[in-house]
Amino acid sequence: MSKNPRRYTDQQAAAGIDAPLPELETWTNQYAGYEIAIAVPEYTSVCPKTGLPDFATLTITYMPLRQCVELKSLKEYLLAYRNLGIFYENAVNRILDDVVAATKPKWALVEGRFTPRGGISSTITARWPRARRA
Repeated sequence: MSKNPRRYTDQQAAAGIDAPLPELETWTNQYAGYEIAIAVPEYTSVCPKTGLPDFATLTITYMPLRQCVELKSLKEYLLAYRNLGIFYENAVNRILDDVVAATKPKWALVEGRFTPRGGISSTITARWPRARRA
């Protein structure tokens, strides 16, 4: 029985999840009860199987409590994805986890609107706090 050459491996599926990335820096928030929305229209990463580039517009929205993400460090952090092999879903969820770990917000949402490839586009949305698994 031959293996299907189009099948993704577990290694490809987990690619990029634990890769070292620049630290997200924060600064002390001075106000309460407002939202921050950060648009990133030029996000890029790489498909872990084909090596082809992926492009997206990311939107990171959160309600800060004590800390806000510093934008230059966020830019450097996101630039590190440029050559990182990672699936869309993993990238969006990892970005959410890293922003939440750095800022500890009341809530957060990361949306990735990925450009079409082969006539198919994807929008991935991850929220924190996360819903519990059934």
